[in-house]
Amino acid sequence: MPKLDERITALEGRLKQLKAKQQRVEARRRAIDSQRARKDDTRRKVLVGAIVLARIEQGRLPEAELRGWLDEALERADDRALFDLPPKS
Repeated sequence: MPKLDERITALEGRLKQLKAKQQRVEARRRAIDSQRARKDDTRRKVLVGAIVLARIEQGRLPEAELRGWLDEALERADDRALFDLPPKS
């Protein structure tokens, strides 16, 4: 009987190790998925921005309209400064 108890204890320890490893693998997978989603989001924003700027350069979108969007949306002083907008009071 003692040998069986030792074996059960050893197997329970191994099971605990494997569960911990599985948790680490899952955490890494979630981190990679999150990182990929952030990269995709950034890429979409860059592409949309490039399209909008190209349309303004081509005269297909009024620059005043973009500046209105920016003035309405941007709150932080450093963000507004990038587009030569006065700080919001």
